[in-house]
Amino acid sequence: MAQPGQRKCLCCGSFFDLDHRNRERQRFCAATHCRGASKASSQAAWLAQPQNSGYFRDPVHVARVRAWRAAHPGYGRGLPRRPPALQDPLITQVTDTIEECPIRGEIAVTPSPTALQDLLNAPSPVLAGLIAHLIEVTIQEDIAATTRRLVLLGHEVINRSRDEDSQASAAPRAATPGARAVQLG
Repeated sequence: MAQPGQRKCLCCGSFFDLDHRNRERQRFCAATHCRGASKASSQAAWLAQPQNSGYFRDPVHVARVRAWRAAHPGYGRGLPRRPPALQDPLITQVTDTIEECPIRGEIAVTPSPTALQDLLNAPSPVLAGLIAHLIEVTIQEDIAATTRRLVLLGHEVINRSRDEDSQASAAPRAATPGARAVQLG
């Protein structure tokens, strides 16, 4: 026996809860097989009406469908459609030889394999630009060497701060040999 708010499915015969938005017209439950039967039933009811009986056979509609199929070739024939790419394809960068550098004169060699791009996992243009600005060079080998030096210095500072006590870290540190003074601003 159906409870209030329930109806017997015309396909499977089981009782189901009605959707409150479609209470008057809902005759099938939400099972997959029953939804297919609902679709077939509604299509048969639509085609049974006299004004719809020749809808798909009318010459106007045949011409409309033929025009659409001509505009969309291959649609509905099971051809796999590739989803659009999430990003553009990678464009390979061609390395040019450095023709002239105001500091070193002419250089005709290609960059070494340990260029700045290979040194860092995710190279930052800001970091490369900052280092190039501070040491006033634009050659990748010099920037890479400076970056390696800075990474080693950073590791030393981090390891020293872990190992030293607070009194020893307050003592002034001697300048690294070969280090240049940098004036900011």
